Amino acid sequence: MWVIRDKDSTIYLIGTLHLLRHNADWNSAKVKKTVTESTELWLEIADADDQAAALPLVAKYGMDAEKPLSSKLSPAQNEKLAKLEDAYGLPAATLEPMKPWVAALMLAVMPLQKAGYDPNAGIDRLLKAQADQEGDKIYGLETMEQQIKILADLPDAEQIAFLDQTLDEVEKGVELLDKLAKAWIDGDTETIGRILVDEVKKAPALYDKLLVQRNIAWSDKIAEILKGSGVQQIAVGAAHLAGPDSLQVQLAKRGIKVERY
Repeated sequence: MWVIRDKDSTIYLIGTLHLLRHNADWNSAKVKKTVTESTELWLEIADADDQAAALPLVAKYGMDAEKPLSSKLSPAQNEKLAKLEDAYGLPAATLEPMKPWVAALMLAVMPLQKAGYDPNAGIDRLLKAQADQEGDKIYGLETMEQQIKILADLPDAEQIAFLDQTLDEVEKGVELLDKLAKAWIDGDTETIGRILVDEVKKAPALYDKLLVQRNIAWSDKIAEILKGSGVQQIAVGAAHLAGPDSLQVQLAKRGIKVERY
């Protein structure tokens, strides 16, 4: 956690994990205290749980009825995909209409959920639930459509590379998330950077769109929020608060001091 202060504003900045085990032992009291103090909660998107809004967007940007997924992949990639489908009892027909980025996300999450990691235990959802209970205003730094288009707008070659990397590393997912959860609980930003940021850097275009450009945009937004007054909580994925292009680095470029809390 970090904090930004000026003469009439306090902004608490927390990096979140979108999936966590329900029995994870983390300092929720400290985090909840900052939500209690704040009157506004800013999330990456305000309506992440709105399936009625998400499904049409996934259908629009994530499906390709004319070109089945298998037709876009090499024989070796299709072989790796078939092995994963068999391992998780996933019918091949389920993935065929998906664009590579959607299939990659689905395959990455499946073993994590099987191991007990649940989006309902994700920190951003817990913060939102408390903010709702307290009657705080909840805002999004971006819209659901903007977030989906980050991956959907990648060229096919980059989407396939993202899927191929997922196919190679999906079995390591649980082990990595175990390490990531421990690093998050310990406040170990260096390890978070190695696990998350360095991994995304393997795909430079994705790294730029997923982390760098969003951190720049969000730092501009935080600068605007800071012109006001009061106490706000801002919760974004932990990867955004680690590495050489982190949100803290972008804020520092604007002369905004960010301190560990």
